[in-house]
Amino acid sequence: MGKWLYNEAMYRFDEPQPSYWEATSGEADPGSLPLTSDEYCDVAVIGGGYTGLSAAYHLCCNHHLDVRVLEAGHIGWGASGRNGGFCCVGAEGLGGESLARKYGEQNARDFYLSQVDAVELVRAMIDDEGIDVDIQGDSEVTFACSSKSFAALKSHAEFQRRVLGLDTEVIEQGAMREHYFDSPLQHGGVIHKPTFGLHPLNYIRGLSAATVKRGAKVHDSSEVFEWTRDAGMHHLNTPGGILRAKKVILATNGFLPEHLHVAFRGRALPMISAIIMTRPMSGDELAAHAWKTESPAATGANLLNYFRRLPDHRFLFGGRGSTNGSDRSANQNFEKLLARFHEVFPGWRHIDIDYRWHGLVCMTRRLTPALGLLDDDPSVLFGYGYHGTGVSTATWVGKQLAAWAASGSIEAPRMVPQVMRGLPGAFPLSRLRLRYIQGIIASLGLVDRLNEV
Repeated sequence: MGKWLYNEAMYRFDEPQPSYWEATSGEADPGSLPLTSDEYCDVAVIGGGYTGLSAAYHLCCNHHLDVRVLEAGHIGWGASGRNGGFCCVGAEGLGGESLARKYGEQNARDFYLSQVDAVELVRAMIDDEGIDVDIQGDSEVTFACSSKSFAALKSHAEFQRRVLGLDTEVIEQGAMREHYFDSPLQHGGVIHKPTFGLHPLNYIRGLSAATVKRGAKVHDSSEVFEWTRDAGMHHLNTPGGILRAKKVILATNGFLPEHLHVAFRGRALPMISAIIMTRPMSGDELAAHAWKTESPAATGANLLNYFRRLPDHRFLFGGRGSTNGSDRSANQNFEKLLARFHEVFPGWRHIDIDYRWHGLVCMTRRLTPALGLLDDDPSVLFGYGYHGTGVSTATWVGKQLAAWAASGSIEAPRMVPQVMRGLPGAFPLSRLRLRYIQGIIASLGLVDRLNEV
């Protein structure tokens, strides 16, 4: 394996994704500039996404430390600027029942209640800082693709409500059609609160501006290509200069630079997710699938598709991406994603696609987020592994990392759930992770197809 896990096409830091968000976000945040000289700070943050900027923001607001953020691309280049814009509850790949069996019901409940807190933290930060993100909806709509799937979805919703303390409501097939939307695959669903949709690139750029306003220095186009330690200080080498820091927060999620630090090698499984976006639809066209909701939605499947109507009546539809990240593989995958879009919403086969792009979501071996500091070097903190729910979870994790870094303690803050603490295990034969991904997609895809029968 080379420097990166995927094809180099996934890591062109000087090229923005051709996304709808990039096309509609306006100018990049003027407060971020590349590092151009050797500098010093209390805390250096590698990664200018939701995790890193939230950590820097809270370190400045609550702890008044000297903080600098190093981002390889422009602010919003990574997953924080190219996701589907779902601010929702989730961030784990086990499922609530399996999470409770593995960690105990109270630990599972603590985790999910922190997820609710994470959604509300994003809402509060948007309000406090006056960030214009086009908030839409008040819930996430998950629909079953068969009667068998609906039975499982209802059972899961009851467990979420009874054991995990979540706000869930079962919606029968007719009510789903009347109040939300319809599809040939729609067999009823579940409403989860709290959730809302937003413009993710506007959010990250607004968060960057707020972070600069609070006193942090944000350096875009400043990829860290070497990380060394000398005389108790971390030395982060970038093309424009060396940043020396007492502490480092690694906040890169799916774009985790494993080559920089041996402790993180083989401990993340980034998977590609792809998105297509239609042209604006008329009211009559939306009515072809009885579309009435502004809330984000998804299929209740292992390899889920996620979708939402935008304020200008465009329709976003996302799902799994290619398995190697090359331009050719990406193009082939976009055709498969379009075919799935037409399968779920056949009444929109004639609707043109205006945008298509992809990015990385990050999984861990234990299928929960990872938040902590290194046992052998507590001056290094980390947060990653959001399993496709990074808008809320990453923002919340950044706040916890700020409190932890400022405390000087090796003990996790009380607010950090047990299921998130510490480094996850490394993947065996980590060089074969792309093979793992191919196997995961094939097996889960087969299960989903059998469940749709």
